[in-house]
Amino acid sequence: MKSVPLTWLYAPGDRPDVVAKALTAGADVVVVDLEDAVAPDRKAYARAATAELLRDPQPVPVHVRVNAFAGPWGPADVAALAPAPGLSGLRLPKVSSPSDVVRVARRAVSARGGSPPLYALLESALGVEHAHAVATAHPALRGIALGEADLRADLGVREDAGLDWCRARVVVAARAAGLAPPAQSVHPDIRDLDGLEASCVRGRALGFLGRAAIHPRQLPVIERAYLPTEREIEQAETVLKAAAATQGAQALPDGTFVDAAVVTAAHRTLALAHKR
Repeated sequence: MKSVPLTWLYAPGDRPDVVAKALTAGADVVVVDLEDAVAPDRKAYARAATAELLRDPQPVPVHVRVNAFAGPWGPADVAALAPAPGLSGLRLPKVSSPSDVVRVARRAVSARGGSPPLYALLESALGVEHAHAVATAHPALRGIALGEADLRADLGVREDAGLDWCRARVVVAARAAGLAPPAQSVHPDIRDLDGLEASCVRGRALGFLGRAAIHPRQLPVIERAYLPTEREIEQAETVLKAAAATQGAQALPDGTFVDAAVVTAAHRTLALAHKR
């Protein structure tokens, strides 16, 4: 397993053949989807097939996006899958308040006792408004992210830039709560790899780390966009070398100003590069 997850590949829970392929596609995490990707009359089958899969450890971490806990299928999903030995995390859709997380955490008991790792998806204006409260709702919560398709519909946003405030909000909330930076929401057009790359570059600039995918062909594009470039690695090494030689703030020959914040960023860049 690569140390820092950058790619999260979704696969429909009612398609065990597709899930099997996803497990060998090279994603850092596979997310078996019981929610949007599964029709109502296939929900029970998807749950049973996923529980069967997760009776054993898997070659990569497997998360399951369960159905909303307030709906007719969510409680059964959580009860069936939380104890599964092969489960690495539950992704909770349509979270709008801290109580949504707490309710699941109280009901979900993992194979090792206590709640499995939980990840909240914020998909409404109310969820975004409560981002920090959700991020600090329970010790089992390990991450937050946006569900942009639902959020776009809720806000009536027509242009992609209309979601930038929400994106910044969730990045700040995750950081303030001491969580890992959120991964970007999926890019829905699997043929538009150029658009995916451009979107990833912008997401990285906004503070995201990695991205969810809906097709294996998106994985190398996401990883390439989020890994430090050779130039970034060289610059980080230069910064750390200068910081080690001279204490305090200074300016490099190329004009780069080096202070404690720049040194911290350089450490972060090299940590990501070296862990991959």
